[in-house]
Amino acid sequence: MVSASPVGAEPDLLDGLDPEQRAAAGAPRGPVCVLAGAGTGKTRTITHRIAHLVRSGHVSAGQVLAVTFTARAAGELRTRLRALGVEGAQALTFHAAARRQLRYFWPRVVGDRPWDLLEGKLRFIGQATHRAGLATDPELLRDVATEIEWAKASLIAPDDYPTMAVRAQRDTPAVPSQIAEVYRAYEEIKNSARVLDFDDLLLHTTAALEEHGEVAREFRDRYRCFVVDEYQDVTPLQQRLLDSWLGGRDDLTVVGDANQTIYSFGGASPRPLLEFTRRFPSATVVRLERDYRSTPQVVELANQVIGAARNRPAGSRLRLVGHRKDGPEPRFTEFDDEPAEAAAVAARVCSLLDAGVAASEIAILYRVNAQSETFERALAEVDVPYLVRGGERFFERREVRQAMSALRTASPEMGSTDLVTIVRHVLARVGLTAQPPSGGAAKERWDALLSLVEVAEELAHTVEGADLPRYVAELEQRAAAQHPPTVEGVTLASFHAAKGLEWDAVFLVGLAEGTLPIQHADGDEGAIEEERRLLYVGVTRAREHLWLSWSLSRHPGGRRHRRRSRFLYGLLPDDHPAARAARTRSVKDGNAKPRCRVCGGPLLETIEIKLARCARCPSNVDEELLARLKEWRTHRARELKIPPFVVFTDATLVAIAEQRPTDQRGLVAISGIGPTKVERFGADVLAVVRSEQGQPRG
Repeated sequence: MVSASPVGAEPDLLDGLDPEQRAAAGAPRGPVCVLAGAGTGKTRTITHRIAHLVRSGHVSAGQVLAVTFTARAAGELRTRLRALGVEGAQALTFHAAARRQLRYFWPRVVGDRPWDLLEGKLRFIGQATHRAGLATDPELLRDVATEIEWAKASLIAPDDYPTMAVRAQRDTPAVPSQIAEVYRAYEEIKNSARVLDFDDLLLHTTAALEEHGEVAREFRDRYRCFVVDEYQDVTPLQQRLLDSWLGGRDDLTVVGDANQTIYSFGGASPRPLLEFTRRFPSATVVRLERDYRSTPQVVELANQVIGAARNRPAGSRLRLVGHRKDGPEPRFTEFDDEPAEAAAVAARVCSLLDAGVAASEIAILYRVNAQSETFERALAEVDVPYLVRGGERFFERREVRQAMSALRTASPEMGSTDLVTIVRHVLARVGLTAQPPSGGAAKERWDALLSLVEVAEELAHTVEGADLPRYVAELEQRAAAQHPPTVEGVTLASFHAAKGLEWDAVFLVGLAEGTLPIQHADGDEGAIEEERRLLYVGVTRAREHLWLSWSLSRHPGGRRHRRRSRFLYGLLPDDHPAARAARTRSVKDGNAKPRCRVCGGPLLETIEIKLARCARCPSNVDEELLARLKEWRTHRARELKIPPFVVFTDATLVAIAEQRPTDQRGLVAISGIGPTKVERFGADVLAVVRSEQGQPRG
């Protein structure tokens, strides 16, 4: 682990950091790579690093540009930097930073009025698909938009799209050549209208810096220190923009976790993070593995989930260590059908609320947005407020826009009444009643208006003499930064939308094969591993309470054909009812045929019997252990001067790597390993298994 002796920093600036955080924050200027596991304090670390560089005189605050991927994360960086006394440092999303720069340099590089930003591209994509002779239904347009966004983020031009889409094994909504035709037409229509989409902001800013020396010089004189958060999510386009910002310099700090790479479908890649030291051989590298967010029980489950990943690169092998006090064990529950699962989750939410857990500290997370409806209905039936994350933005909701319009025009008539009373009075005109509606959409609107009152209460408490104009300015600033107030309600969100958030209690629902991993990922090992990382992200959102559940059927009384997610195998305790059911399912005929250790079904083929798993059930082979077993077999075969398969066949090694026996009884239980093989090789094989299990998996 890297250590550092910060020079010139005020003694109290780094005092509150743990040794690894301190090493990263206090490292000298130059390239720094922070490999930060979930809940390890990465935002605290990088903001203290910026403050340290500013206070020690390495850089002025105005020369710092920190970029991340969401407006919320950028706002959090700015807030924390202000709290550390750093005023003037820029903390923005990639797109917001590029938009500012492009607007400033546009007259010089284009010489025309800056083009407007296209807020929604579907209208233009609709025109382009029509021109290409394709259908224009909304679902197809959204899928085509996704492909165009992937291509631009990956620096792929229309002419190159067909080849690159096939090479990347894209699941395209139409023939790749047709998508390329739509892509080309979209660019033409957009340029004719003199508008830019969000990807153009990055493309044109990069071009301005690469092709205009005076623009590059002016920018690089202004910004000298760069920080990139969530670096595992960078796309080739964002990396190229970052390179043009740097201009060959190395004053760069990156923070990321390859285990949380979940946006590969959009062009993101952890490669720049994992290859950072190849590009900057003198870089300081610090690993943050102390988890301050979650209980040790949640942390251990997270380690188990990601520890089973295949072909993990060295830079992703973080093993979290929980630093909170013990909490309850994660719970696993199997249900007959989805409504039963949703009803049980709603009942458990009620128990948490009765125990004093705030509704805003509870989340229900799922793989696809279509899963939310069943849980929305279950929560409504027990009168629990909720909000669906990833839907309409808070400040774009109709009732919120109406409320802000009313507040802007209210000040002349309100006299000297206190702020909270004024706000309540104004919002009563747009639907804020004294008592909440019983539920549904009306309750959602009421909750949104009440949250505006809570912002007024917060402002009145923290700003002396706060009045209505000051309050309206606060709301407009939040709207511009996309920083909505907390609405008191249970959060429903997809795993993707939950990234970067955390709650006291988290329910991970619908964890069945075909949903997680999603069905279209099957057959693609990279896609399957990204699905595993999604589950890891879900698990690490929980601070204390964690429930994982799945259902065997969609509808009550339906055929119970589903199986729990392959990612849960090995996580359930042996005495868990679902694990017992899998071992004993389908044994009514009373025969002695060997049965699948996963689903309980009969095994018919020789290879199935060898693996103790039917062909349709997913493998949970430990690839690292399998590699070590093959290495041992090769060495042993050479010693004995016999072919490797005489020691053990490949199928037997796969069975060992899947079942991971810990004693001779476990070895003998694997078909094809008899007493002679156990006597000859058993001790060696068990030693390999034990050494693999003893290695850090993070």
